[in-house]
Amino acid sequence: MDRLHLMGVFVAVGEEQSFAGGARRLGMSPPAVTRAIAALEERLGVRLLDRSTRHVRVTEAGQRYLDDARRIIAEVDEADEAAAGSNAAPRGHLSVTAPVLFGRQYVTPGIVEYLRRYPGMEVNAMFVDRVTNMLEEGIDVAVRIGDLPDSSLRAVTVGQVRRVICAAPSYLAEHGTPSAPEALADHVIVTSSGSSGAPDWRFAQAGRAQSLRLKPRLVVNSNDAAIEAVRRGFGVTRLLSYQAEALLASGELVLLLEEYATPGVPVSIVHRDSRQGSARIRSFVDLMAERLRAVPVLQPL
Repeated sequence: MDRLHLMGVFVAVGEEQSFAGGARRLGMSPPAVTRAIAALEERLGVRLLDRSTRHVRVTEAGQRYLDDARRIIAEVDEADEAAAGSNAAPRGHLSVTAPVLFGRQYVTPGIVEYLRRYPGMEVNAMFVDRVTNMLEEGIDVAVRIGDLPDSSLRAVTVGQVRRVICAAPSYLAEHGTPSAPEALADHVIVTSSGSSGAPDWRFAQAGRAQSLRLKPRLVVNSNDAAIEAVRRGFGVTRLLSYQAEALLASGELVLLLEEYATPGVPVSIVHRDSRQGSARIRSFVDLMAERLRAVPVLQPL
């Protein structure tokens, strides 16, 4: 079998952690995928995958090979795109990640438009409230909220959001409205373990920063759940402005301590660098940047 084909099959199975999932992604039969993996392992003389009746896991040697195979396939794709010319429509597979709520509200519509515009493309979208390792997880494009560390990855800034403190009117009617950050110690605090940023709540006034560590009464593992608890009148939470926008507009939530708000944090589209500039990545980043820059809540006030 062709070595590049075998690499492609292994990458699909390794990323999907499933022979059946890899077969669906490639449009191949599961037996053909199994034969391809067996042929690759025989060629290399090393086990790349650990198999059980329920799971497929990449071995240590397999992880190294997976990283190399992704890079090689990407370089081959870029060479094909460069030879075809800049006017050729992108074709192939793209992996995208973003925070859960942001992905649902803003990235998914962009992906749908992208797929309609480029029928030869396929997209695998992973929406999670954690910072993904793009190289290890095979991700081409990520939407990140917050300051970016120094990296070999390229970033395009498309807007900003700010952190806001919110509660429902029914909660405030019963417990009162905090007039200063220190007053939050007397309130029910709801936090999400999936939220980005430090566990301390930061405030600012007259150019002076303040950090406050609060003891939450309710900790949930998703921003959706924290929002729902507070919407029902159970406590105070900290959100990003885009997460609270609709509920603030409807009056279901109220902003608190606005005079202590900290500066906004950037929203960026991060993607891997490449020598020729992959048409798949470039076209997606351009489309998504245009869409996100048109979202009012992401632009500075």
